[in-house]
Amino acid sequence: MLEVGKKAPNFTSVNQNGEKVKLAELTGKNGIVVYFYPRDMTPGCTTEACDFRDNFARLKKFGYNVVGISKDNPKSHTKFIEKQELNFDLISDESGEICEAYGVWREKVFMGRKGMGIVRSSFLLDSSLKIKKIYDSVKVKGHVEEIIKDIQEIQGK
Repeated sequence: MLEVGKKAPNFTSVNQNGEKVKLAELTGKNGIVVYFYPRDMTPGCTTEACDFRDNFARLKKFGYNVVGISKDNPKSHTKFIEKQELNFDLISDESGEICEAYGVWREKVFMGRKGMGIVRSSFLLDSSLKIKKIYDSVKVKGHVEEIIKDIQEIQGK
């Protein structure tokens, strides 16, 4: 299990364009928000992605980048980005290795049925990939605002 103060797993995967990317290379001046979501084009995931999109400039102003990760393939990510006009990278984790490393691939209950899936989670990392905050089982509404408040607190603003 990952813990605040520990280093987050770095990874190499592909973005929506099929380009190989490393987490450490995507980090902003002060850090990065890594958020995991279940699936492109679904209502909750769309709301969350659009909230990050709409607040991306604020996060960048604080020196943070954003990256979303799901098990969807790059082609699905490209459609999602185009349809929602997203302004940040989406990473494909088709193998599930990144989800496993971050502990977000877990048993879930949906409509009374149990199954494995991505538990909506976010990680606030500093520029050296040290975990500053873990957001587990995220509720979409107000989540990005909570992250921004935490960044302001970290930066003493």
